[in-house]
Amino acid sequence: MQTILLFGAGKSATSLIEYLGKCCDENKWQFIVCDTNLAAAQSKIKGFDTASAVSVNVADEMARQQLISKASLVISMLPPTLHILVAKDCVHFEKSLLTASYIDDKIKSLQKEIEEKGLLFLGEMGLDPGIDHMSAMKIIDEIKSKGGIITSFKSHCGGLVAPESDDNPWHYKITWNPRNVITAGSAGAIYRENENTIQVNYGDIFKDESQVVDIPGLSALAWYANRDSLSYIDTYQLHGIETFLRTTLRYPSFSKGWNQLVQMDFTNITDANDLSHCLTFADWWALKTAGHDTSSFSSDFLQQVDFLGMRNNESLPAQGMNSGDLLQYLMEEKLKMDAQDKDMIVMLHEIEYTIGNENKLTRSSLIVKGDDELHTAMAKTVGLPLGIAAKLILQNKINLKGLHIPVIAEIYEPVLEELSENGIMFHEETTSL
Repeated sequence: MQTILLFGAGKSATSLIEYLGKCCDENKWQFIVCDTNLAAAQSKIKGFDTASAVSVNVADEMARQQLISKASLVISMLPPTLHILVAKDCVHFEKSLLTASYIDDKIKSLQKEIEEKGLLFLGEMGLDPGIDHMSAMKIIDEIKSKGGIITSFKSHCGGLVAPESDDNPWHYKITWNPRNVITAGSAGAIYRENENTIQVNYGDIFKDESQVVDIPGLSALAWYANRDSLSYIDTYQLHGIETFLRTTLRYPSFSKGWNQLVQMDFTNITDANDLSHCLTFADWWALKTAGHDTSSFSSDFLQQVDFLGMRNNESLPAQGMNSGDLLQYLMEEKLKMDAQDKDMIVMLHEIEYTIGNENKLTRSSLIVKGDDELHTAMAKTVGLPLGIAAKLILQNKINLKGLHIPVIAEIYEPVLEELSENGIMFHEETTSL
């Protein structure tokens, strides 16, 4: 019997578990969900005959290896730093591995062994990275097949609150790892524009209010450049391209307010010692705004600040916290998803190219809304690509070996087709320039 082993049953794994639960029941495969929180794992496999839940600390080598050794295929939804523990065991026991995370240097160091043992390690198989790669490569390959030359590639993606649940001055709610929100842009960014390499420092990431894009069916959204766009020029085989940019989307008011917080150092994750004399949030606010002209703050920004409670006299939650910790604490308290809330995933590719003497622009957009706080758009778009790929591998419909991301037609064609059957489909428009 084929056995799928999943590490991690958190918020983003909900749709993946439901998809694989149904899939394993239909194919008479075994499905094991492993999480440190046994109750959480058990709650998500209810109703599935072939699914079981176990509680194992992934750092427990013996317990981890016992599970991996008996699996046919392993999926890791653990924090990215823990993937390597699972990956090494998968190589040792000759098991293929899927993740939604970027392939880091530790995983890359296993590439030779993965190839020698004929395994498939498929990373970046979620939303962003994942669906962005697949949908972009489908368009890129189609353009190239017609003899087109691509001159500009821009790809935007964001996890947002749906308009019907947008009820706070930040126009944002936590739908993903809140720490990633705090540290977003902190490494700066690099991309290519009009044949020039553009480097952006952290302090300038959210500053340019002209960085907006129109999405069909939505109001204009702000974008900020992702950390390193240039590395994907080679991945997408777009050498010599004039413009290449990958970004994250937010509502404009969020980016404007967040820029203010960045400028005043409220996202600092190394200033715990500086805050040692702060007893309340008001103390923290006073410390960070000292030297700034607070009279110039807009009413919109102060409304955002007060919504989070950054100026109130509530005691700080714990000693030794840095500014990033405090901001994250407030955001998790004030910007959490309520039971009836819906999130929204938005993606847009803008690709300019020439065919003969004609210049063209293809815009391909995706909007996915969640059903509720559990069945989120984020969970759907991160989890379903992984689930579909796992099924196709066990059905021998994907037969690749080695270390890959989903930029190959053998992967993206069947996965995108099934995603569209599940309501995750792109709207494409091509115009002449």
